[in-house]
Amino acid sequence: MENHNHNSSHSHAHVHGHSHGHSHAHHHTASERIGWAFFLNVTFTIIEFIGGWLTNSTAIMADAVHDLGDSLAIGTAWGLNKLGEKDANPVFTYGFRRFSLLGALLNSLILIVGAVWILFEAIPRLSNPEMPQTEGMFVLAIFGVAVNGYAAFKLSAGETLNERVLNWHLMEDVLGWVAVLIVSVVLMFKPWPILDPILSIAFTLFILINVVKNLKVTLVLFLQATPDKSTHDNVKDILMSPDSIDDVHHLHIWSLDGEKHVMTAHLVLNEQIGIQQMKALKADLNEQLSPFGLAHTTIEFEFSDEVCRDK
Repeated sequence: MENHNHNSSHSHAHVHGHSHGHSHAHHHTASERIGWAFFLNVTFTIIEFIGGWLTNSTAIMADAVHDLGDSLAIGTAWGLNKLGEKDANPVFTYGFRRFSLLGALLNSLILIVGAVWILFEAIPRLSNPEMPQTEGMFVLAIFGVAVNGYAAFKLSAGETLNERVLNWHLMEDVLGWVAVLIVSVVLMFKPWPILDPILSIAFTLFILINVVKNLKVTLVLFLQATPDKSTHDNVKDILMSPDSIDDVHHLHIWSLDGEKHVMTAHLVLNEQIGIQQMKALKADLNEQLSPFGLAHTTIEFEFSDEVCRDK
């Protein structure tokens, strides 16, 4: 629902850049805290699915899907925290940043399947609501607030961007459980079983809207599209700005993870310039391109009488 993928596409991608700037001890504890939150969340998600089935509550089932998404997000973040320690190699020459997009994509698809399943369960109950087992709902909701609240409290000690993002996920879970808690208390006093499917549909639509939004961003990056058109146009303007440049072609900008970008370009020189001038030109372009977060840049100079080998 949230930025699982965001973030997944964004949220979990951040771990790499963040991890290198800290001491090994700090990095180790970040990994430990995230790992701890992951196991807590997974265990509790399993309990929720069983509890939702036993209490006959689609709202608890919907919250279980919500928590499953967070478990996946935390698991992805934990894995990326580990991968972030690895350097690029001859097989993965760009390093391991793109794994965050793969994680975001898988998480999104799992959440969509889960959300659709909940809707299939909940929508028929609107016309024929079944009374959930309210005491069981109440106990699970108390448990849910406590477990997610404690996990959020543990992660709030972390300084990494990854931990801060995951902390928001867990705080959102706490709010979800507060909603289940309120509904269970109302149902103890008023026989309004329709509240249960209404709450589960509301949860599920919230999950779906966020997931689809993130999935769209992730897919665009996954297909190596330009992160945004303005970046492409601004980079092109910079490359065209020196007097000695006649033309720019084969300009490609794509993103490793939504944060770090890759750029390649062919620049056609309008005069025969010497090595020193070329060095100065490269230094100037390098300085002007620095704000764009380009992790890898390749610029090829061509002379006007040359035939470009790339068609």
